[in-house]
Amino acid sequence: MALFMIERNFAESLNASAEELRAVIDINTLVGVKWLYSFLSADKRKTYCLYEAASGDAIREAARRAGLPADIIIELAGELRPEPLVAS
Repeated sequence: MALFMIERNFAESLNASAEELRAVIDINTLVGVKWLYSFLSADKRKTYCLYEAASGDAIREAARRAGLPADIIIELAGELRPEPLVAS
């Protein structure tokens, strides 16, 4: 599975209930994508979500079924972390 970063833009601030989030997880499972975690902008009108999926198309399909935006989908090649640099 590849890693993807998704930017979602909402018209209003996001205040999803636990039930709504559970429904998103259930839809993702049906489509074969895994939501790892999300960051919210300070105004809660944008999210930046990390997903595992076979393709960007699978993420788009899960978003469509869940009624969520998926404005930008970027496949990631890896990650950089400061820990190894700080330890040297």
